[in-house]
Amino acid sequence: MHLRARRSRRARSVVARGKAARKEVPRSRNAELDLRSRPDPIDLLEEQARSRVPELVPLRYGRMMISPFTFFRGAALIMASDLARTPSSGIRAQICGDAHLVNFGVFGTPERRLIFDVNDFDETLPGPWEWDVKRLAASLEIAGRSNGYGKQERRDIVVDAVRMYHETMVDLANKGILEVWYTALNVEAALDEYGHRLKNRQRKQIDQVCAEATRRDSAHALSKLTHVVNGARQIVSSPPLVVPLGELLGDAERAALETQIRHAIDELGRSLPFERRVLFEQYRFVELARKVVGVGSVGTRCWIALFLGADEDDPLFLQIKEAEASVLERFVGASEYPNHGLRVVAGQRLMQAASDLLLGWTQASGIDSQQRDFYVRQLRDWKGSFDVDEMAPSGLSLYGRLCAWTLARAHARSGDRVAIASYLGTSDRFEKAIATFSAAYADQNERDHAALVAAVRSGRVHAETG
Repeated sequence: MHLRARRSRRARSVVARGKAARKEVPRSRNAELDLRSRPDPIDLLEEQARSRVPELVPLRYGRMMISPFTFFRGAALIMASDLARTPSSGIRAQICGDAHLVNFGVFGTPERRLIFDVNDFDETLPGPWEWDVKRLAASLEIAGRSNGYGKQERRDIVVDAVRMYHETMVDLANKGILEVWYTALNVEAALDEYGHRLKNRQRKQIDQVCAEATRRDSAHALSKLTHVVNGARQIVSSPPLVVPLGELLGDAERAALETQIRHAIDELGRSLPFERRVLFEQYRFVELARKVVGVGSVGTRCWIALFLGADEDDPLFLQIKEAEASVLERFVGASEYPNHGLRVVAGQRLMQAASDLLLGWTQASGIDSQQRDFYVRQLRDWKGSFDVDEMAPSGLSLYGRLCAWTLARAHARSGDRVAIASYLGTSDRFEKAIATFSAAYADQNERDHAALVAAVRSGRVHAETG
């Protein structure tokens, strides 16, 4: 795990930059967690709620209440606030901003390859690369607690994941720029090369996730999410999770919003590369429905849009999701982009090895006449995820290493991988420090989860299941 010798003066100066950062902020300091004078976590959640759909906010709290792990998934702003008080090397990269282990998964590339990658970029901005590592590592510790693992098992899982990040960053620092950009975790190729090392149960789980993913496309969504009424294809209502536009609004309001949505769809086309715009314009818009997604995203405006192509059996489902200011913005500075949908798309294209064929952005006004930003992607396009709740320690360790490899590759595309690798050095001090941080943060996360439960019981906030 060594950086190769650098010949050019510029390359040597980058290595020196990483070493200087290590002296300024020793790797052991990444264990630090300063919780003095931190904001009330419930205040931060209520602040986010003010810009969200009011009737959906209780669903968000209900999902976050389920366990400390589900709370953590919805607590990106809370952790960003805490991370802003931790030391960092000063080396920046495009970061995910919410790199917990459920925000990784498999999906299909436009070339119909199944890859494993980061899949959520709502909070992406340039920032300290350590923040993503700490959020991923803390999520592994918290998931391990949720699954009943022992203290040493959890620490080993975190250390192994961070070691994988470290080793991958050094490996990528020794590669050329194009080679880094071509690097991806092709699931089929990885299974061919490393599948023999997996336990039978692990291989079976991976094969099952991949098989299910390749069945999840717009045609599959058509059969699950729609039915035919009086000869017309319609989205099935399943409130509060899926509600067609016609059930949300009266005729006049619906007509006004549909006009805005059609305008937004036209704008989406203009955000696509020419050849993909030609593809998209061959579909006609049919219907729109509001959809509740995730944990932290609940309450943001998210729509699914049904389009049809050549006939009723040629569907396209798009997800049109509101993009608000990143939770990182108040700590690392505002986005350079005027549209937060564009911010999300730009960050996603920068960090992912491949992106959705129809990934784009747009803007639309609601019935309140307020302009909002959105990003758009296919609702289902060979997407699959792993159930971490069912993983044994060896399975979570393997999954954590996959996530860490992927995160290092994502950071290396935009960040100074040589400087980061130089900062990490050759020892395991960084790995041990992050493991210590993760255990301390998991303790705080449990206290924050308890605070939400208490806030619901006292009537300060209202929670609903769903």
